[in-house]
Amino acid sequence: MTIEQAQALVDDWIKKHGGYFSELTNLAVLTEEVGELARIISRKYGDQSFKNKEAEADLADELADVLWVVMCLANQTDIDLTKALEKNVQKKTKRDSTRHKENKKLWKQKPPEN
Repeated sequence: MTIEQAQALVDDWIKKHGGYFSELTNLAVLTEEVGELARIISRKYGDQSFKNKEAEADLADELADVLWVVMCLANQTDIDLTKALEKNVQKKTKRDSTRHKENKKLWKQKPPEN
């Protein structure tokens, strides 16, 4: 599935099942979903431990929830996420093409080859 197809799928589902929340509400929902994602990552990969049934939490599902709300916001604000991502990659490439190679914190065993 392409990003464009995913945006259309979300749009169709939203329109079929009631309609979009306001952009401000969706921003709050996105914040909530990112918090749920952070909880799983902090417990699975960080120093915190899971509580009771939290270990059953599904990282993939939480990432999909975040993606869903991002697509809702993009649809509501007429943003083509494919074009936005392509433009963003170009920006990062221009700005950061050597920055990360020079970051010794990212080197595992030896410096990267140029």
